Amino acid sequence: MDPSEYRPASGEIPTQAGVYRFRDEDRRVLYVGKAKNLRQRLNSYFADPAGLHPRTFRMVHSASSVEWTVVTTEVEALQLEWTWIREFSPRFNVMFRDDKSYPYLAITTQDRVPRVYVTRGKRRQGVTYFGPFGQAWAIRESLDQLLRVFPVRTCTSGVFKRAERSGRPCLLGYIGKCAAPCVGRVSEDEHRDLVRGITDFMSGSTGTMISSRKKEMAAAAADLDYEHAARLRDQIQALETVLAKNAVVLSMNVDCDIFALHLDELEAAVQVFHVRGGRIRGERGWIVERLEGTTRGELTSDYLRQAYGDVAPEAVPPEVLVDVGPDDRASMEEWLRERRGGSRVTLRVPERGEKKALLDTVRQNAEQSLVLHRTRRASDLTTRSEALREVHELLGLDEPPLRIECIDNSHTQGQDVVGSLIVFEDGLPKKRDYRHFSVRGEAARDDTSAMYDVVSRRFSRYLESLASDEPDERFGYRPSLLLVDGGPSQVSAARRALDDLGLAGIAVAGLAKRLEEVWLPGDDYPTVFPRSSEGLYLLQRIRDEAHRFAISFHRKKRAATAKTSALDAIPGLGPARRKALLKQFGSVARIRKASVEDLQAAEGVGAALAATIHEGLKEGAAQDDS
Repeated sequence: MDPSEYRPASGEIPTQAGVYRFRDEDRRVLYVGKAKNLRQRLNSYFADPAGLHPRTFRMVHSASSVEWTVVTTEVEALQLEWTWIREFSPRFNVMFRDDKSYPYLAITTQDRVPRVYVTRGKRRQGVTYFGPFGQAWAIRESLDQLLRVFPVRTCTSGVFKRAERSGRPCLLGYIGKCAAPCVGRVSEDEHRDLVRGITDFMSGSTGTMISSRKKEMAAAAADLDYEHAARLRDQIQALETVLAKNAVVLSMNVDCDIFALHLDELEAAVQVFHVRGGRIRGERGWIVERLEGTTRGELTSDYLRQAYGDVAPEAVPPEVLVDVGPDDRASMEEWLRERRGGSRVTLRVPERGEKKALLDTVRQNAEQSLVLHRTRRASDLTTRSEALREVHELLGLDEPPLRIECIDNSHTQGQDVVGSLIVFEDGLPKKRDYRHFSVRGEAARDDTSAMYDVVSRRFSRYLESLASDEPDERFGYRPSLLLVDGGPSQVSAARRALDDLGLAGIAVAGLAKRLEEVWLPGDDYPTVFPRSSEGLYLLQRIRDEAHRFAISFHRKKRAATAKTSALDAIPGLGPARRKALLKQFGSVARIRKASVEDLQAAEGVGAALAATIHEGLKEGAAQDDS
């Protein structure tokens, strides 16, 4: 829809801070944003739509209405914006998702007799969570050690009630890993003291607990109460075992969370280390689809809200370290302060010291997390099957796209035009079938001509292979889908080339990089894949691989051209003598440094020509410097 049709009058829009929503014709929320000045921000969407970023341009043309809500402060706007993003999952907002399911240590503090357990499930009210932890086995081993010191109930409600009725505790009660409040061995208040102990320990009060037990053990030994001293010794060993599982990373006894972001062309990964008492107590990661034009500062704001939007106040540390500061640092710090219950939170980027070194480690983990995510996604058979099914159905193909070929062109301002052909079979690259094409003459005048040329040459070889007694292993296979990098004009050129060869049965589609839209021949509008579509992800991978392959060949060709370009303009220097000079000196740079006498060492170069070469290269260097 034309944005001018639903643009509100400027005077109707308030100038206060607020949150706005763009909706489509079906009243679905497409985008949620916040602003210090609603009038100024919303007018920017309508003043010059042609000057908008492509993603924003597409959003305002997909919408049919815009509405807003005024709030008192920027912090309220920040909170309301995030609430609506979680509620509506707007298509044009950045949405993070956990890169894996993390285990937490949970304590049902609101229960009459609280229970401690390890969980990966959805968070519930009335439950205190610690973590997340990198591995489930690590927190289970830690919990096993903690139960030796704080024998808190771990059983389910059904087991607990059955023990109450029967008057007999479960096995953990018999072996001393549960205080057995179900049968009255300890009172509910005494059991809550144990729960408070494990909560304090997980919150970071480790040094005090161990030192107080050491003093108590020494006093018991002095009073000859060796049995009590032995129990305290075992408790100290158990607590120290739990601490040993958490590496000391900071010499200072500080509490902080450290975030780092790693990006590639399609996605971004966020990793966080939760440091308590100078030790890593947990880690977590998210993966997000990278929307073109989204800045690192905007992504920082988004993942901080994701990390702290649904946590208890005690889960927000007094210091948050990031590799790139958010665009709205002041309001983000204020929002974090409110999330922490009014206590101050410092948000900063470490520049030196051990915190900077730990940030570098977190960044390396984010990079590895993204590599692992993409590897698993590409190699998973179920995921690939789902991707191929989506491409088959959404593009209306006559057959499953078991073999997809993609063609991309690369050039520098129309010079050194090259084409690349890459092949994916069953959703995986088949690199032995990759091919390069050099585009020359009239075919190199523009992108559509180059696309027509490369498609024609590739499938002419296919037709030649069909007519031959010995099929061409390089070009003798027919793809189920030909994907081109580009929009309607490139798709039309590829379709025309196939039709001219009598290959109307081969399906063609184009993926436009800037808007990530899939175009089919003759369609006025693109086919839109869902944002989280495995099919779109597969097409993006194929397109990006073709682009990478084309760029690598183009760079080699450009380097080879540049190697002799300076010699081309020298009169009287033909191909044979240029080759002789390069053989003698190795590069144009060395030829340029050679004297007239040195140049004569090359085969076929006399004194007069050597002087011409020396002067010509000297003039060329002066022009380059100017």
